[in-house]
Amino acid sequence: MTGTATVVGAGIGGLAAAIGLRRAGWSVTVLERRRELERYGAAFGIHPTAQSALDRLGVGDALREHAVPYRDAHIRTPDGTPIARLPLERIERRAGRPELLISRPYLLDALLAGLDAFGDVPVELGERVTDVDALAAGQDLVIGADGIRSAVRTARFGDRSGPREVGTVAWIGIADIESPVHGETWGSGRFFGLTPVEPGRTNWYATAPEATTADELRGLFAGWHDPIPRILADTDPATWIRYEMRHLHPALPSFVSAEASGRVALVGDAAHAMTPNLGQGACTAILDADALTRALTAAPPGPAGIAGALRAYDRERRRSAQRTAFASRTLHRFMSTERTRLRDAAVRLLPG
Repeated sequence: MTGTATVVGAGIGGLAAAIGLRRAGWSVTVLERRRELERYGAAFGIHPTAQSALDRLGVGDALREHAVPYRDAHIRTPDGTPIARLPLERIERRAGRPELLISRPYLLDALLAGLDAFGDVPVELGERVTDVDALAAGQDLVIGADGIRSAVRTARFGDRSGPREVGTVAWIGIADIESPVHGETWGSGRFFGLTPVEPGRTNWYATAPEATTADELRGLFAGWHDPIPRILADTDPATWIRYEMRHLHPALPSFVSAEASGRVALVGDAAHAMTPNLGQGACTAILDADALTRALTAAPPGPAGIAGALRAYDRERRRSAQRTAFASRTLHRFMSTERTRLRDAAVRLLPG
């Protein structure tokens, strides 16, 4: 079936949903409250299932042009001792292709290029949506892809579910050196991650107590194994990105609404914002967009067909995405514990 849709939010999930619906023949408009798209350089991990979804959206080749495979990564103690291997080899064996890492600007560029190829999908920047019911009344569908503070979600589901802080600050950046090791180093109440992102550069991320400053961050990791202190010493704190780690709580009872005032579907962080510990935020948003597109493509024409497609999308994605969010939040608590001896002993029992 086809129809008219407005996507609120021009992040990963919103752009992917816009591409999917336009490929299915829908007339689509994208509204973004920011005056320019966020292009900070953090790396996204793209699981093989999300790669397949991007292939169906027609942007898989553009993804692979700038992505790098993620292999041979370990969990380490602060002195550099490996205690477990991340399950990247098992993922690759099962899927027949590796996990990929790509910087956010490259992924945004791939999605924007995929959208621009149609030539008739406006992306309107600086557009803040304040009346969701009025917007929905003029469209067959509104897609809320407007992040953890989603105005679309609040309008349809109220403010019971919203951002909840976990008491930890995350710092991320990209260093112009190539790390000899990749993976995560877990200490007491904090951890540090290193991944490839492109040749000659390393994506890094760290967590620390909420009040930690940039100068204090260097001190927290000063005695850790190479190249962690070197990366922090050789990169300008002005280029680091700091954010308070949050998740959406409590979990939503539905990702969709088919009220008489208009039909709405939520994707990405608007539906299930999660802590970044599993590296699945971008993947789940892409899988949401793909599932919503498939459900709407298979639906019969008319309002009843759209309502049925929304229910099918909710059945496919809600429990899966919420399980991932719960697992990520649980992993954050496990990684951040100060009871490191018990935690590290448990990690050593993981299969290699």
